[in-house]
Amino acid sequence: MDRPTLILGAMLMALLMGAATVSVQAVAQEAPRTFTISPGYRFTEKSGEALYNATCAGCHMPDGKGAQGAGHYPALADNPAVEAATYVIVNVLHGRKAMPSFGDAMSDDQVAAVVNYTRTHFGNRFAATVTPSEVRGLR
Repeated sequence: MDRPTLILGAMLMALLMGAATVSVQAVAQEAPRTFTISPGYRFTEKSGEALYNATCAGCHMPDGKGAQGAGHYPALADNPAVEAATYVIVNVLHGRKAMPSFGDAMSDDQVAAVVNYTRTHFGNRFAATVTPSEVRGLR
């Protein structure tokens, strides 16, 4: 697939996933990403990165810097609120404001993986690891 087609496809996917705006330059600067659509209503991705790309990147952007436009999608990058693991777990499980809940679409292991990924990437360096049992306790 050629680069213009990849860029157009990435822009379309981001818009379909709820992104307010995506600039061609921002997409062009990113390495080509692979997006998956999980069958049924459960996500099949296992790693935190794959889950982030499948569920979070459409609104919070691939770099975690958030977006503004038709809506406000807060930055996860360098965000001190992400230090509170419980806060992040509850938001992923139950949603918040315009953010949908993912509790029915992800297992405890998947929620823990995406929370841990978010807390250790995008300039966040929070070392404590979230466990599936912590997620289970907050369902």
